[in-house]
Amino acid sequence: MAERTLVIIKPDGVQRHLVGEIISRFEKKGLKLVGAKFLRMSKELAEQLYSVHEGKTFHDPLVAYICSSPVLVTAWEANGVIDMARKLMGATFGFEAEPGTIRGDLGSSIRYNLVHGSDSLESAKREIPIFFKDEEIVDYELTNALWLYGQRE
Repeated sequence: MAERTLVIIKPDGVQRHLVGEIISRFEKKGLKLVGAKFLRMSKELAEQLYSVHEGKTFHDPLVAYICSSPVLVTAWEANGVIDMARKLMGATFGFEAEPGTIRGDLGSSIRYNLVHGSDSLESAKREIPIFFKDEEIVDYELTNALWLYGQRE
């Protein structure tokens, strides 16, 4: 089975009407969308997601920000999906991100960086179940897998 990753379109991405643009970037790359939820994140969910940053100076502002407006939580699947998603997103801060990346093309803030993405397989395995039950992840075959990956999945 291909690996999976969590990508969250954060409040600034939703408020700036960039949801379609951001999802389009992942789809055009050939990543398979296997789960999606539009929600207002609770403080409890945010603290669970960002538990790895507990005690750091940016933890509380980060939790407040992610809870400030709706987000779109997505799960994606492909071989190498974590590395591909991280490259598509770009460096954490928009002013440092390369042109051609989501953050490089669409972001410039140090605090608001449009998307969250799992940074490792371990993170993805911890983060995805925070938002999705097993039965909420849809398993299916892409009809264009041969053209995307050179093989059938």
